[in-house]
Amino acid sequence: MTKTALITGATSGIGRAAAKALAAEGHNLIICGRRKDALEELAEELGNQVNVHTLRFDVRHKEEVNKAIQELPQEFSHIDILVNNAGNAHGLDPIHTGDLEDWDAMIDINVKGLLYVSNAVLPQMAERKSGHIINIGSIAGKEVYPNGNVYSASKHAVDAINKGMRIDLNGLGIRVGAINPGLVETGFSDVRFKGDSERAKSVYEGYQPLTPEDIADIIVFMVTRPPHVNVADLLVLPTAQASSTILHKE
Repeated sequence: MTKTALITGATSGIGRAAAKALAAEGHNLIICGRRKDALEELAEELGNQVNVHTLRFDVRHKEEVNKAIQELPQEFSHIDILVNNAGNAHGLDPIHTGDLEDWDAMIDINVKGLLYVSNAVLPQMAERKSGHIINIGSIAGKEVYPNGNVYSASKHAVDAINKGMRIDLNGLGIRVGAINPGLVETGFSDVRFKGDSERAKSVYEGYQPLTPEDIADIIVFMVTRPPHVNVADLLVLPTAQASSTILHKE
């Protein structure tokens, strides 16, 4: 059955791969991001497969989020699947030398942004007593590693919100689950290291990291389970990775 999926952070990485994978399954898409050109390019690429609507907003700004979702065209207003994917890491510093702007960015995007989008979408799901929320977390939401302090805190918050959603929505027919990846080769490290491409590149050298498509495959698996099956909390790592700090490189 064709559904409508809203994906945040859809212009790159896991979000872009998820959009392509869900389009291949025949689901209509609401793709969200901040870069107009990237949104339009993806919409053009997938528009010959399914119906695609673009929303340009910053998840940190609740007024933008609410306005965009409230003004969706009628044919896209029934949201069946929400993939809370937008998120970022900024800096990798010990707590005593951390940058306050980096901290604000991570908390605003990773935590508050997820809450703002969920708050805008969940009431309609609750009213219909159907829907599926997939929150993209991180291994950093399960462990804390050196210099990961505030990023880990933000992803621990995602883990707690995911659990809280599942408890509060129990009985409403809404499935809630999280995917918590380890090392995935995306633009994540470029953002974390603020354009230091050599340092970012080194993160993924000497082993085979996960790809965005690996996570997109899991999203498809989750949404295609029978209605009585909810994949609630999944940790996925490259085979070379045993924990946040244990990684085998050749």
